[in-house]
Amino acid sequence: MEPAGPRTRAAARLGALATREEKRKRQPVRLEPRRRIEEEQEEAVFREVVSFTPDPLPARYYDKDTSKPISFYLSSLEELLAWTPDMEDSFNVALEPLVCRQPPLSSQRPRTLLCHDMMGGYLDDRFIQGSAAPSPYCFYHWQHIDIFVYFSHHLVTIPPVGWTNAAHRHGVCVLGTFIAEWKEGGRLCEAFLAGDERSYQAVADQLVRIAQFFRFDGWLMNFESSLSVAAVGNVPHFLRYLSTRLHQQVPGGLLLWYDSVVSSGQVKWQDELNEQNRVFFDSCDGFFTNYNWREEHLERMLVHAGERRADVYVGVDVFARGNVVGGQFDTHKSLELIRKHGFSAALFAPGWVYECLEKRDFFQNQDKFWGLLGRYLPTHSICSLPFVTSFCLGLGTRRVCYGQEEAMGPWYHPSAQELQPLFAEHRLEGDGQGWVKTHGCLADAWNGGSSLLIRGAIPPEVGHVAVRLFSLHVPVPPKVFLSMVYKLEGPSDVEVALELTTGDAGSCHIGDISTLSAETSSRHSPRPLRVPPTKLARWLGHCSQPLSGGWVQRCYEVNLRGCVLQDLLVSFSRRPGSQEQETFACRLGELQVTCAPRPCPLLAGCRGEGASGWESAGAGTLGPRGLSLLPPARWWMPAACLAPCPGCRVSPSPACAGSRAPLRRGRSPRPGSGSAVPCTGPAPCLRSDASGPTAAERPALLQGGLRG
Repeated sequence: MEPAGPRTRAAARLGALATREEKRKRQPVRLEPRRRIEEEQEEAVFREVVSFTPDPLPARYYDKDTSKPISFYLSSLEELLAWTPDMEDSFNVALEPLVCRQPPLSSQRPRTLLCHDMMGGYLDDRFIQGSAAPSPYCFYHWQHIDIFVYFSHHLVTIPPVGWTNAAHRHGVCVLGTFIAEWKEGGRLCEAFLAGDERSYQAVADQLVRIAQFFRFDGWLMNFESSLSVAAVGNVPHFLRYLSTRLHQQVPGGLLLWYDSVVSSGQVKWQDELNEQNRVFFDSCDGFFTNYNWREEHLERMLVHAGERRADVYVGVDVFARGNVVGGQFDTHKSLELIRKHGFSAALFAPGWVYECLEKRDFFQNQDKFWGLLGRYLPTHSICSLPFVTSFCLGLGTRRVCYGQEEAMGPWYHPSAQELQPLFAEHRLEGDGQGWVKTHGCLADAWNGGSSLLIRGAIPPEVGHVAVRLFSLHVPVPPKVFLSMVYKLEGPSDVEVALELTTGDAGSCHIGDISTLSAETSSRHSPRPLRVPPTKLARWLGHCSQPLSGGWVQRCYEVNLRGCVLQDLLVSFSRRPGSQEQETFACRLGELQVTCAPRPCPLLAGCRGEGASGWESAGAGTLGPRGLSLLPPARWWMPAACLAPCPGCRVSPSPACAGSRAPLRRGRSPRPGSGSAVPCTGPAPCLRSDASGPTAAERPALLQGGLRG
């Protein structure tokens, strides 16, 4: 074994390096300050606990099962006094202004009020954006109605917005209900009526604000609780104050009182207007009587009503509860007596046809009910152009857009209801072989969920039959364009056409019209139009051409001067050479009457309407000078048509939104909705009994209803 020798220089260097490395490992590691901060931040973020609790939707405004926005009511005096409009309330604001109608509600012609009371209210109609209800209640005989009241047993009943939109589209004003009943109602009334004027004025101011904000037209006051002497003494002051404020803030507003409490403060239904309740009638716009009256009650009321006979609404319970003259399908017996004495009528709960009869026969039963009343229900007339309707009832089993099916399945959306015609069944005098019947039908549609089905028979001795669809009172411009989309069902050898009647025939100049009588020019067949004007090609571009789904469009042109349109009819005629009885079934999918391509003159009136969609408000824009037609069919008129008209509501500028101005008469702007345009133009009173063609020269004319 060799002995240890001296270390080499290289070995000494390696040993020194090893020693320094061991010392370095034993020393603590020092991190750079920036790196240490980043690691600490990462550790802090990693340890943070994030929690989230969703805010529940307000139960007043949203359905708890579907989360869809709903119409609502107020149940207590505290809720009423605390109410202020917020974002959710905007869902329930009506978009349809109250359109012009003739005669105006202010006329002294006896009126017809419909009080809708159905199973507590706020059923399928509470869904603002519609629902998938398979068989909902639907009302569509609007041309016979002047006032619509939405009734429930909640303290403050705010009409669901779908009803307000549909009624306003037909020129019908809408009232909510303020009801105080039972002991709780008595305590509530004492709270704001037994004190000083500041208490009842605060309640009245809130009721006016609610009607103004949601854009309906007034209130039915129903006090069915006994009141103290102090409280009942303040009721007339409360009614006068509420009526005055309502007229100031809601032009054309209406306040009605129901026959229950008498001047002593007791609840005593009088079934008439008399000295015990006259003080309330004198303090508001009208009196709604109880239902158990007899003809002697009507005779006594003639003295108390005086010149305000039309402001007395004689109550008729369609359910026929109690000792009534007539209800259910005998309701016409009550109306006969009411009209005999010149009073207005208040039909309570005509939804009886839906609640108590078979749902599958609802449409037939409803048409039967209103058909029996037809001779006692004067119609009101459209007093503005243009107008368009697809006859959609606001419900259906599928959704159709211009002949193209978009979706299958039931739907219900009252705001989507289009302008409805006169519904009736007519038979020719004599052997009764000739007849025509109109009714809504869900089996097929051009736009929306339904169409108008017209069935009938032309007897051998008659050339053609015609049925009145709309009553008009429109001073017209020199040129009017009409369009009809229809289809004939099954084998039929009849021709379909539109016809017009005009008033003031002595000064009416007719051009390009085939007159049906040499003696008078009050009834006319417009000239068919095969090539529409360029500016109307978008809407009338398929004249005389087949459309999708088997529909056909027919277009017409009328040149008039100094005339007033009175009626719009559809006629059915046998083809030349045919001698046998002809039966027919025709569906109408759309009617248009417009004075385009130029804006309607002021004397003809202008009507602005909002597009009603299924879930949203619709899409589209209105150009500064253009005319836009959006599905569902709606005419938009340029703002140049703005002008006041007697008896009509005036819409303020959208700039008024957010102010204390009466917002209900216009519409606040929203994306794609355009501007609010009110009806305009006075319409002179004309004779309703203008002479027509002789019996030998005229075709069989079937017209339903009375014209005022």
